[in-house]
Amino acid sequence: MGLFSSLNREQKQSLGLLQVGTFLEYFDLMLYVHMAVLLNEIFFPKTDPHTASLLTAFALCSSLAFRPIGALIFGWIGDHIGRKTTIIITTAMMAVSCLVMANLPTYAQIGITASWVVTICRILQGMSSMGEVVGAHIYLTESIQRPARFPAVLSVNVADEVGTLAALGVAFLVISFNMNWRLVFWAGAIISIVSVFARTRLRETPVFLEMKRKELRKGIEDLNLEFDPIRGPEVNATWKERLNYKTLMSYFFITCGTPFTMYLGFFHFIPVLKESFDYSTEDIIAHNFFLASVSLIVCIVLMYLSYWIHPLKIQKIRTRLTLLVIILLPFLMMPVTSPVQLFLIQALIFIFALEASPSTPIFFDHFPVYCRFRCATLLFSIARAIMYIITSFGLIYLVSYLGSFGIWIIGLPIAIASLYGISHFEGLERELELLHKRIRGDA
Repeated sequence: MGLFSSLNREQKQSLGLLQVGTFLEYFDLMLYVHMAVLLNEIFFPKTDPHTASLLTAFALCSSLAFRPIGALIFGWIGDHIGRKTTIIITTAMMAVSCLVMANLPTYAQIGITASWVVTICRILQGMSSMGEVVGAHIYLTESIQRPARFPAVLSVNVADEVGTLAALGVAFLVISFNMNWRLVFWAGAIISIVSVFARTRLRETPVFLEMKRKELRKGIEDLNLEFDPIRGPEVNATWKERLNYKTLMSYFFITCGTPFTMYLGFFHFIPVLKESFDYSTEDIIAHNFFLASVSLIVCIVLMYLSYWIHPLKIQKIRTRLTLLVIILLPFLMMPVTSPVQLFLIQALIFIFALEASPSTPIFFDHFPVYCRFRCATLLFSIARAIMYIITSFGLIYLVSYLGSFGIWIIGLPIAIASLYGISHFEGLERELELLHKRIRGDA
């Protein structure tokens, strides 16, 4: 039986639209990140190598620093107006940002204004991608039942990985063959506009609609739902649940892992490739393209495993192995004498990545429906903003003083905190299973 054979036609259509939209969002978002070496020279003043590294970190962090503000805005829209509306708005924001960057004059033409405008566009792109990916995850969590829900949500992550891979491929072509980079941003903007209109075909999630009906009738704080034998205890229990701050903190800890993995895997070793192995910009992009391929393969494997094995079990084993990899990483770095050895170490980082997948739907199940979008987007954005800044700027200075052992200062606390968060959600899942058994026993 296929992963999605239990889905009806409408669910499969929604899944396809969300996958395509997420692909485009991350293609547009990551295009600048992986072309930063070229585009920073166009939109920012000339700098020395150390400042160039800081500018690369800034290019990444500028799309993240204002995400918490976006989370408050899109969280309110998602919880009060609808999940569908939020997804459409974020896709439109990405399209507008790409259009502006495609037509923006260079630093040589308009000076520092170019730097400010491109930074604002990156901020808008970061805010929109945050609402996009969380919105897609919540939409599928509320629209599809377990166990198909788990691979469905992970399929959005696969689209994210494919978008990153496509951005790397296009960046390589642009830089290698001296293509007009503006055409790429034009293409991304046009496709995003098409995606906006395509997503108007989405229907609002049944969980959100039911919540709004109850809210209109009684007021959400006075809800006292009886068990609904059609919808199941999972939805009803979540509606009765109060906001659990321990649950929110556990999700925050787990979400902190992705920025660490992404920066360490893709960007931290770029100076080593340049200085030790004389890699050109084209070589680095090609190198990262193959790393993104490894990350994509891992995501696809997790998508299939999540249908048959409980996601929290997969994540717990993977995080324990990640902790071991982080401990060994400084020692593995010592004998590196070739780019192939370095690639294998980076691939290991992506295979045992610290991230919320494949358990994201489980985390969202334990957030109250009435504030699910706000909780998810705010925690997601704060974790990304804080950890990308700490990781990207922190590793530059920690490694300069402590060598590769500086990775421990950031990596070990994150891995340990992630294991704590996973343990908390395992407890919540056991409580949910007991609720199921009690209800079936009463029936």
